[in-house]
Amino acid sequence: MSTVIDFFVAPDDTSAAMTLRARPGSAHESLSLGNFDVEEAVVEWECLLVGGTFADLVEAGEPRTVADRDEDECLVFALSPRLCAALAAAGESRLRDVAASWVDLRARDGEVFDAQTAHGIVGGLSALAGSARRRRQGLYCRVG
Repeated sequence: MSTVIDFFVAPDDTSAAMTLRARPGSAHESLSLGNFDVEEAVVEWECLLVGGTFADLVEAGEPRTVADRDEDECLVFALSPRLCAALAAAGESRLRDVAASWVDLRARDGEVFDAQTAHGIVGGLSALAGSARRRRQGLYCRVG
């Protein structure tokens, strides 16, 4: 089964939770991807960009769930302000390094991403985080 992942900008948790019923539309600037463990990836990206351990971030409740339905059939979560700020501030070189490190992490678990695809994901997310920051809004993810 294919999973659709939508990262999107929203003004608050209430607006973000509304995407539980339907994917983000034109009301939300978004980036659509598919088929990887996005909750794990978000934690890994935060570790790579700003430090900390995977266990510490999970223990702290990251990523924070905003809404869910039917035992993980569909989920909306918020990316941490710390990750959003780091993504928005990251330059091209830093994004390439993070993407390459993420490819290595995924390979250890038997998941294959090529560096160009990984860079496209992280780079697209960086641009979206920059937009969210300029609008003083949050960055969210809908999985379903």
